[in-house]
Amino acid sequence: MSKLKTIRLVMPQWQGGNNPAYHFGAQLLAWLAPAANCPVISIPVTPPENNPLSDEGGIVGRRQVIAQLKRAQSAIQLHSPDKIAVLGGDCLVDLAPFAYLAGKYQQGLGILWIDAHPDVMTPAEFSHSHAHVLGALMGHGDAELTAAVTRPISGGKVMIAGLNDPTAYETDFIQQHAINTCSPDEIKAGSRPVLDWIENEKITHLAVHFDLDVLNFRKFRSVLFANPDSDEKTFDGIGKGTLEIDDVISLINQVNNVSTIVGLGIAEHLPWDAINMKRMLASLPLISD
Repeated sequence: MSKLKTIRLVMPQWQGGNNPAYHFGAQLLAWLAPAANCPVISIPVTPPENNPLSDEGGIVGRRQVIAQLKRAQSAIQLHSPDKIAVLGGDCLVDLAPFAYLAGKYQQGLGILWIDAHPDVMTPAEFSHSHAHVLGALMGHGDAELTAAVTRPISGGKVMIAGLNDPTAYETDFIQQHAINTCSPDEIKAGSRPVLDWIENEKITHLAVHFDLDVLNFRKFRSVLFANPDSDEKTFDGIGKGTLEIDDVISLINQVNNVSTIVGLGIAEHLPWDAINMKRMLASLPLISD
């Protein structure tokens, strides 16, 4: 039996969250990751510049986001992998790889969305497309994003784990599409709803999205909510992660024991101290000369 082919995508996309810090966050994440025993493909991303992105038909930075989405699609098709690891970048980096895996594994594939937010908005609700990605994978939202999805995922094949304080729109979407959810407390208690979902839906293969903002920002500081330049009221009304790193490691290892993980995307790494250190070093004599 031939070995399954794995690739690692490094995609420092920042435009989906309209936050240049995601660019360096992804690069540092790729540096921190263990050496790969598989091809590593870096998806070209337009680097941050001083010019702000503009709203283009309801999506900030649309042209760059769509161009980068197509580059990721082309790279994946070129390699035709069985498994994909993704290091990003904003959450939208998982659109191309997860859409590919949905087409490959079809009814056997489930998506485990480990995130404090469901990412099911459209341009009508929010112009930052990193909040659109799961909705697009289900076939809902902007036409240029859903064009990447040849086989939309049904709500029954989706589990959002770690969801915290969803908006009224998000709650309605989850209910209307019968999406499964697992609260942070349920994950801490052993993740039984996730394991039952895998069994009940007969899921044989999993694509796992891990947004680092599902973590407790008071313990893990490299996330949006720990931005040292923000005051305590900046993120009022936005759901924040409450999980610990070990909670997520345990969850992912548990599901790996009862299914085959074929996709793992890690997104939204914002290493504020390293970003400030990088800026400081570039401002010092001798070092920056």
